[in-house]
Amino acid sequence: MITPSLQLGWHEGIEIVLVSPRNPLNIGAAARAMANFGFEHLTVVAPYDPHWHEARSAIGAESQLQNATQAKSLAEAVAGCTLVVGTGTLTYRKPEQRVVPLPALEQLIQPELRSGGRVALVFGPEKHGLTREDLSWCNVLLEIPTDPHQPSMNLGQAVAVCLYELSSRAFAAPVGPPVATAVQAPEATAQCAHALSGHLDLLAGVIEETMAASDYSPRTMQAANRHDLRLLLRRLAPSERDTRRILGLFRRILWRLERNRQRK
Repeated sequence: MITPSLQLGWHEGIEIVLVSPRNPLNIGAAARAMANFGFEHLTVVAPYDPHWHEARSAIGAESQLQNATQAKSLAEAVAGCTLVVGTGTLTYRKPEQRVVPLPALEQLIQPELRSGGRVALVFGPEKHGLTREDLSWCNVLLEIPTDPHQPSMNLGQAVAVCLYELSSRAFAAPVGPPVATAVQAPEATAQCAHALSGHLDLLAGVIEETMAASDYSPRTMQAANRHDLRLLLRRLAPSERDTRRILGLFRRILWRLERNRQRK
């Protein structure tokens, strides 16, 4: 099967997310890399420096920097995304989600963008990268191959490497009318769209309430259960429709549990 190339304007469906960056110059360098490859949407999560909008390193990327969104948490930053891609190296890390090599990034996001989804590329802080907790909001971990003797990469460079790889493969795709073995109706495509990250968080919250109401585990295990639940839902990658159905199911169970408790 020959997959059709990405359509014009596909950059619009991708959000670059920087988690807790410390140096405004690195934020500016990331914005400049975005401008180099035609990406516009930048979100900065809990930045260390309140004056990051004024980074002098964003040469030619003033629009990306000035129009960037600031979020209080990673959950807030990716709430409207259907595919969240964490980035990093496997050195000193035992990933709990599927690992995708950098050359496979374009193939990973193509179906998501074509189904009307939105993709977040998430980069961690300069000192240690994304934490285990950060990655629990990610569907996959994108591995940036580096030499084991120097696994750490500058934030701006990491963004540039990923966006170059993505853009070069997208532009190298065959030009011409899409060719596929089967044609899906728009309704079928919409049904296959993954759930928004924020809706998965909503579902996780209701499941957690149900677990607490049923005395599933001790209170001391709640934080660990919450972490594992976030990972599980993102590994399962349910559609938006299935997420609504599961949410309704657990709300009904929770209502029953609370009703029986009141009767006692």
